[in-house]
Amino acid sequence: MEVPYIVKEREDTGLINSKLGIWIFLASEIMLFGGLFSAYIFLRLAAPPGDFDYWASKLSVPMATVNTMILISSSVSMVMAWASLKLNDFSKYKMYMGITLLCSAIFLVIKYFEYTGKFHHGIYPSSSTFMAIYFTLTGLHGLHILGGIAVMLYFYLPISHGLWREQPEHFSNRVEALGLYWHFVDLVWIFLFPVLYLL
Repeated sequence: MEVPYIVKEREDTGLINSKLGIWIFLASEIMLFGGLFSAYIFLRLAAPPGDFDYWASKLSVPMATVNTMILISSSVSMVMAWASLKLNDFSKYKMYMGITLLCSAIFLVIKYFEYTGKFHHGIYPSSSTFMAIYFTLTGLHGLHILGGIAVMLYFYLPISHGLWREQPEHFSNRVEALGLYWHFVDLVWIFLFPVLYLL
């Protein structure tokens, strides 16, 4: 039995199942991060003058800037991977998906060094309200990066290549849904970077 609406769009929404599902999932993610950003704003307003500024000065703006550029680059390579599938060029898809995986791994390595630098200097989530928020937001974002890497690996390794050979449009649609998720993860960082590191 064939699953409906995996290639053909639904009449009621104009979307295929995977795209509808990822948009519903992203709506819940927006509520999650929206609540955390709201908590940050309220806690910052209630904090003693200069408290958040002092602890924010302990963060590494250069490392965060490099990570921002890496994530933006990974979004571009993700789009190029999907476009390569639409152009029926699987070898270029593999190259661009590999670049996206590499960028995401570099992001996590830089974040690892940033975290260990804080721990080395005795800075932990319990050190201040700001640090608690910082580790919560960036840690949750890091978990989303790990989740994205796991799905990207599935679509990169040979285990899923049979789907491309048998149902290329279905495979492309799944990669597009993954791309939407990845763009959301990147967009969250675009908000985290100025809020935590610059303001």
